[in-house]
Amino acid sequence: MRIPAATYRFQFTSDFDFASAQAIVPYLAELGISDLYASPILTATTGSTHGYDAVDPTQINPELGGQEGFEALAEVLKQHKLGWLQDIVPNHMAFNSQNPMLVDVLENGPDSQYHNFFDIDWDHPYEALRGRLLAPFLGKFYGDCLESGELQLEYGQAGLTVNYYDMKFPIRIESYTQVLSYDLARLRKKLGRNHPDFVKLLGVLYMLKYIPSGEEGRERYDQIIFIKGMLWELWNDSPDVKQYLDENIKVFNGAPGNAESFNQLDNLLQEQFFRLSYWKVGNEELNYRRFFTVNGLISLRVEEQSVFDIVHELTLKLLKEEKITGLRIDHIDGLYDPSQYLKRLRESAGDAYITVEKILEPAEQLPLHWPIQGTTGYDFLNQVNGLFCAQGNEDEYTSVYHRFIGKPVSCDRLIDENKRLILGKHLAGDIDNLAHLLKQLSSRYRYASDFTMFGLKRALVEILAVFPIYRTYINREGSSKIDRSYIRKVLDKAKKSIPNFLNELYFIEKFLLLDFDQPITEEDKDQWIHFIMRLQQFTGPLMAKGVEDTVLYVYNRLISINEVGSSPCDFGISVDEFHAFNQEKATQWPHSMNTTSTHDTKRGEDTRARINVLSEMPQEWETCLKEWRDINASYKQVVEGQDAPDPNDEYFLYQTLIGSAPFDDEEFPSFVDRVKDYIIKAIREAKVHTGWIRPDTSYEEAFTQFTEQLLKDPENNPFWQSFRPFQQKIQQYGICNSLSQVLIKLASPGVPDFYQGTEFWDLSMVDPDNRRPVDYELRSQVLQEIKQRSQDDILGLIKDLLQTPEDGRIKLFLTQRGLQVRQAHLDLFQRGDYQKLLISGSLRDHVVAFSRTLGDRKVIAIAPRLVTSLVQPGEYPMGEQVWYETRIPLAQGDAHSWQDAITGENVGVTDTIWIRDALKHFPVALLIGNSTTEQVETESPD
Repeated sequence: MRIPAATYRFQFTSDFDFASAQAIVPYLAELGISDLYASPILTATTGSTHGYDAVDPTQINPELGGQEGFEALAEVLKQHKLGWLQDIVPNHMAFNSQNPMLVDVLENGPDSQYHNFFDIDWDHPYEALRGRLLAPFLGKFYGDCLESGELQLEYGQAGLTVNYYDMKFPIRIESYTQVLSYDLARLRKKLGRNHPDFVKLLGVLYMLKYIPSGEEGRERYDQIIFIKGMLWELWNDSPDVKQYLDENIKVFNGAPGNAESFNQLDNLLQEQFFRLSYWKVGNEELNYRRFFTVNGLISLRVEEQSVFDIVHELTLKLLKEEKITGLRIDHIDGLYDPSQYLKRLRESAGDAYITVEKILEPAEQLPLHWPIQGTTGYDFLNQVNGLFCAQGNEDEYTSVYHRFIGKPVSCDRLIDENKRLILGKHLAGDIDNLAHLLKQLSSRYRYASDFTMFGLKRALVEILAVFPIYRTYINREGSSKIDRSYIRKVLDKAKKSIPNFLNELYFIEKFLLLDFDQPITEEDKDQWIHFIMRLQQFTGPLMAKGVEDTVLYVYNRLISINEVGSSPCDFGISVDEFHAFNQEKATQWPHSMNTTSTHDTKRGEDTRARINVLSEMPQEWETCLKEWRDINASYKQVVEGQDAPDPNDEYFLYQTLIGSAPFDDEEFPSFVDRVKDYIIKAIREAKVHTGWIRPDTSYEEAFTQFTEQLLKDPENNPFWQSFRPFQQKIQQYGICNSLSQVLIKLASPGVPDFYQGTEFWDLSMVDPDNRRPVDYELRSQVLQEIKQRSQDDILGLIKDLLQTPEDGRIKLFLTQRGLQVRQAHLDLFQRGDYQKLLISGSLRDHVVAFSRTLGDRKVIAIAPRLVTSLVQPGEYPMGEQVWYETRIPLAQGDAHSWQDAITGENVGVTDTIWIRDALKHFPVALLIGNSTTEQVETESPD
C-alpha cells in the first residue's frame, strides 16, 4: 500500500483544470508533497465549482480537461513520483436534466433500466407520490407556475420535454400520443389521408399504442429510439408536420390569463413519472432521499451491487491502472450500510489507501473493523485547534460573551432547539416517511397496534433530537457494544423528555437494540433492521444541518472553536487530552489524515489561530468590545423594533474582522466585499433574523451597511483607529499559534494534509471565500528563494522571515523544512511510536512536546502555546529571556546531541533539552538525534 507522506488538496473547476494543476506539480514536488488530493473529477453539472453534483460517473469531467487532460496530469505526477488521492461521491448525484440516468428514470419510470438506481420510494403512502418521483424545483405553487406560462412544452431531437427555465423534464413516450394526435383531423385535411408524411405520422401513433414494458425492457428502448428517430425525420423533412406539431405545442402551452387553456398541459403532466412541485414541498412531503436537505442532490442505492459497479467502474479502472493511488470517500455516514460498502470497496480496490469523511464527536471512536486507513482529519483539526484555546479562562470568557449580548445562553439548549427546528422545517418529509414505515411495522404487534402516527412520529423526533453523534452502524450483522450504549443513552434521555410516550419509546427501543424477546419471522426481522438502517441515515443530516450549519453561526462565544466536527459547548482541550488523542491515533489509525483547512471548514486555519488568542485575554477583549459598541452605536438601524445587527451578530462580526483582516492594506477594498458576502451567508445559516428559505432583506441590508460603516475610510474612521492596533496585536500572537499548528500537524501521527494555498497565511472565511484563486507563481518563486538562502545563510534567512511575517514566507519555510524531514525519515513518521514528553519548569503548560521513535531513531517536536503572557506583541517565544528553566528531561539512552531540522543548528544537551536552547532561533523546533542522523536534507529525496 502506498501511504502518502503529505497530501495537497486541489479544488478543480473549469477555471482551475487539469492543465492548471499540471503546471504546479513541480512546485508541489519541491515543497515535499507526495500526493495530489483531488476534488471530484467525474462529469458534474455545467459550471460546478465543487464536483459533488455528478451527472455521469462513467466519464471524466470535460470541463476539467476530460480523459486527455487527466492522462496528461497523471503522467506528469508519475514523472515527479507523486500519487493521486481521489475524492469520490458514492452517496448522491445531481437531480438535473444533465443526468442521463435520472432522465431515463423520469422518462420510463418502472421500465427504466435505472429504476432502482436512485433511492426513491415508488410505493409511497401518499397516492399523489405513488409511482411518481417528486420534483420539488418550482419557485411557486404548481398551479401558479402552470397558469403563468412558466412550464413550457418543447420538442427537440431528444424528444418532448416540459421545461421550467433551464430545467428539462422528459415526457414519457406513452404521452406523446396526446400531443401528436391533438386535432389530427387538421393535418389530415391539409395533407390528405394518403400523404406519405401523414401515413408516417400514423405509423408513429400506431407504434405508440404498443410500447413494450416490463420484461421486454430492451425491446422497449429499441422501439423508443425508432419512434423518436421517425418523429425527428418528420420534423426536419416535412414543413407541414413541423407546423402541425408547433401549433399543438403552442396549444398545450396555453395563454396566461386563460386558466382553461392550460388543461391540456396539466393533463399531460398528471400522467408523467415525475410530479413537479413548489420547492418547499420537498421539506414536508418527499419520496426520495436527498443529500442533507438539498433537493438538487438525489441519493443512490449504492448498497446494491449493480449500482456500486456502475458508480465505481471508472474509478476502479483508474486505480487498477495506478493513475490514481488512493481514495477519499465523501459522506460515508449517508450510506445505507457503510460497513458493507467499505468491505466491498476494499475487495475491489485492493490495497489502495482509503480514508473516509467521517465526523467524530468528542470521545467517539471510528469503527475499528472498517478496512480503511482513517478519516479525512476533522478530528485532528479540532484537537490541535483546541490546544490554542485557554481552557482556564472559560468561565470568565463566557461571562464576557453573555454580558455583551445581554443574556445568558446555553449551548446545549441551542443545539436541542435548532435540531428540532431542522426536524420541523427541513426534514419533516423524511421523518414522515420513517414514521409511516414504523407504523406499518408496529401494526403487526398486538401491543403496538394502537400506536398512532402522531405518537410514533413524536417518539421518532425525540430520538433524533437527542442523538449525540452523527450515527450508529447497526446492520444485518448485528450491533456493536458502543452502538448499543449510544442507543440506550438516547432512549433514556427521550423517556425523560416525553414521558407521555413511554409505550412508543419502549417499543422502539427493543428493536433498535435488536432485542427480539419473542418469536419473530425472518421477514419481520429483516423489516425491522431495514427501519433501523433507514433511521441511521437521517441522524447525520440532522447533526450537520442543526449544529454545523446553524448552531455554529448562533453560539458565537468563541467562533474559532465553532468548526466542522467540533463541540461548540467545549472550550479547548488540555495538553494531556491532545497527547491521549495522538497516542491512540498512533496505535489505531497511524495513517489517518491530519488537516487544518478544507474546502468545507468554517474559516481558514490562520483565521482560527488568530481568534483563539482572544481566549487568553478576556478582560482586554471586553474593554475593546465596550468601546467599539459605543463608537458604532449610531451606525445601527432599527428593523422591526430591534437593533440591526443585534448584539450577538455584532459580537460575531468583531471576531470575524479580527481573524480575517488582511496583513496588507492593499487588500482592504476586496476584503470589505468579502466580509459583506460572508455576513449574509453567516446570518442566513444562523436562521435567527433571516434565512435561505425566507430572506429578510431589511435586516441583511442593515447589517451590511453597518459593516460598511465600520470599514469605511480606515484612516479617518474612529472605530478602525481603535480596532486596528488591537487586531494587529492579536495577529502577531496568531502567527505564533499558526507556526505551532503547522509543526504539530507535520510531526503528529497521520498524513499531513494541506489545502490549496495554505502554505501562505490562510485568512479565508467559509466557502466560496476559501476557493479564491491561488498565486502559485509567487509561491514557487518564494520557495526557490527559501531553498537557495537555506543553503547559503539559513540563520540570516530566518531572521529576515521573523522580521517580515506578514508576507507568509515564514509559514512556507516551516512547511517546506518539515516536509523535507518527513520525506527523509518517512518510515519513522509513518510507523514510529508516539510519546508525550515530560516538561519541567514554571512554563510547562505553555509547551506541547512529543517524540516519535522507531528503533534507535527519535524526533522531538516542540511547539509553544498560549504565549500572550510570555512575550510582548510582535515578539516571539524564543530564547532564555522567555523560557528560563523550562526543560525536557531526556530518557536514558536518548541521544546527547540534537539538530534542529528547522534551523539546521545543533542543540547542545546532556540529559536535558532546555527550551531556551531549542527555541533560540525559531519559534518552534523539530529535533533529530545526531547520533543517528546526518545533516538535515533540504532537497526532496530521489
